Amino acid sequence: MPMSIRPKEGMPPGALPMLILRVLHSGSLHGYAIAQRIHLLSSEVLAVEEGLLYPTLQKMLLKGWVTADWGVSETNRKVRFYKLTSQGRAQLKAELAGYDRITQAIQDILRTA
Repeated sequence: MPMSIRPKEGMPPGALPMLILRVLHSGSLHGYAIAQRIHLLSSEVLAVEEGLLYPTLQKMLLKGWVTADWGVSETNRKVRFYKLTSQGRAQLKAELAGYDRITQAIQDILRTA
């Protein structure tokens, strides 16, 4: 899977942290696995570039939304595994509520305009 971001294909600005939080809700993953999961779960529409993924994960670490521990990947490489914190779960809930509110408002306009 090529790791590139294609904003023209529909990754809304600011959506990456929400997607990472949602993917980590199922359990801890290393960075490349997070990018792969987003790509696969989006039916291969969304691709996450390393240059965007790792700075976003670092910001999430600083905010306390995730923790990271070193481990070994399936390919025997030393990697950081990211895990959702209770603050991250609360943030995910808030992000999803905001996303639902915005998409509902957009749908209302599209149906009635």
